[in-house]
Amino acid sequence: MLDFFGDNYLWIKAFHIVSVMAWMAGMLYLPRLYIYHCDAEIGSVQSETFKIMERRLLRGIINPAMMMAFIFGGILMSIPGIVDWSAGWIWTKILMLVLMTGFHGSLSKWRKDFEADNNSKSSKFYRYANELPTVLMIIIVIMVVVKPF
Repeated sequence: MLDFFGDNYLWIKAFHIVSVMAWMAGMLYLPRLYIYHCDAEIGSVQSETFKIMERRLLRGIINPAMMMAFIFGGILMSIPGIVDWSAGWIWTKILMLVLMTGFHGSLSKWRKDFEADNNSKSSKFYRYANELPTVLMIIIVIMVVVKPF
């Protein structure tokens, strides 16, 4: 099986990158929806439309993209010689990935709060939260491409 993965390394890598791009697109867009949703009156058509958009984005794009990113990333990590497990960059990347996954969980919880008309956070909170995936993404890309340590 490892021979198959090794022989198809570039395909697996390409699918991993596409999955990560889709995951990140959703992770950057969903907090924007929350920012706008904060301004919508509870029970309004606009609020109900945001609920639909948020649910579809999370369940239809973000969750599947994250799962595929994990699958393809796991396959890449299992190919002998791809990762030097003694290097610090991989552990930093994994830590950032854990934080990104935790943020994903937070997005899911916040969506449920909006769904129940129980959001207690301000649009300013979501504006700041919207920056976190960008920072994590920058660190992850630097770790993988530059491998500074």
